[in-house]
Amino acid sequence: MVSKRRPLHPSGQNMNFRGSAAADGRAESKGTRPTTAPTSVWEVLTMMVLYVCKKAIFYDINLKVAIYLGSLFLVSLIGDFIPYPRTYFSRSDNLFNQYFVKIGWFWTLILTIPYTFITSYILCCGDAKRMVKHHIVRIAIATGVWYMWTSMFNIIESSLGRCTDRRFDTKPTCLKAGHLWNGFDISGHAFILIYSSLMLIEEARPIVCWEAIKEHLRNEEHNRTTMDSAAARNPLTNLKDDEIARLSYLYTRYTPIVRLLFVAMTVLQLLWDVMLVSTMLYFHKMIEKVVGGIIAILMWFFTYRFWYAMPTILPDPVGKGLFAYQKEKARPEPIPLRRNPSVIINPSTGKPIPRFMGMPLYTGRPEAANTTNISNGLNPEPGPSRY
Repeated sequence: MVSKRRPLHPSGQNMNFRGSAAADGRAESKGTRPTTAPTSVWEVLTMMVLYVCKKAIFYDINLKVAIYLGSLFLVSLIGDFIPYPRTYFSRSDNLFNQYFVKIGWFWTLILTIPYTFITSYILCCGDAKRMVKHHIVRIAIATGVWYMWTSMFNIIESSLGRCTDRRFDTKPTCLKAGHLWNGFDISGHAFILIYSSLMLIEEARPIVCWEAIKEHLRNEEHNRTTMDSAAARNPLTNLKDDEIARLSYLYTRYTPIVRLLFVAMTVLQLLWDVMLVSTMLYFHKMIEKVVGGIIAILMWFFTYRFWYAMPTILPDPVGKGLFAYQKEKARPEPIPLRRNPSVIINPSTGKPIPRFMGMPLYTGRPEAANTTNISNGLNPEPGPSRY
């Protein structure tokens, strides 16, 4: 007859399982990090769309500038000698030219202003004065650059041009009479399309690592709740409690709008690239388009790469706020140049000494023997050379 098994530990202690925190007198660890909430299907689809948009708009901007300049020169030069086949985009009254390019700066501002306003307001933790002073000023500067140069283009064309009918000496009267005005017409389309594209790319950069703010908020709130002084430092550590509360509220409420505006900015930037190709193919002369493109690129470089990068002069660069959430990619260290493995240098004379299969070639001369001893750090016993 089978009897019952005896317990493994007669004393009643269960050694196969750990006791609870209350049983062994240990409290719950403060350093345990809160876990992220489950990701919904909608959130996954949103992240996929944002990923595609980031890949499209954040293409290497230095390479894009080079492509702009090269295409303006090459494609336009070919079109000056060999006309391209006419298409819908060759008509100046096409839908995109009439309702988008001719009022292109309006479409750029209608997306850039709210996007910059919301993202900078969040990064400044609700400090409206700092947001306007350090970030919105960039939009005002860009608008001033656009207005100044487009006005300058009209002045240059009117001053250096001539009517086909000599009786009219001003552009408005010439055009009103039904004649043509021949002048150096710098391409305002090339200028505004390139400048708007570069501005959209620069102002859209706060979206990079934007999702990391959610993780920083969760960890920082946990650290402050548990008073865990041993926890790793967080980018939000130096913020005050009221700033953390405002940041959490603003980030949660306005992140969906930030994402939507970013997707719209990406679509608009791609549309500007398409219309730039149309301008290269069908409108203006090569020199007029190249001059307009060069001015746009110079203005972008002066403002976003030189002026805004200076820490002592306002406004601030894009994405700068009361905390840093974007990590800069570390540049790879340069590969050191390797010496020729078949040669070593005599430290006393500075002359090379040949080696074969990693071993010095002894010549029997005292100089070579001494050099070998120095190089290998050996002190052999005195005596005649083996060779």
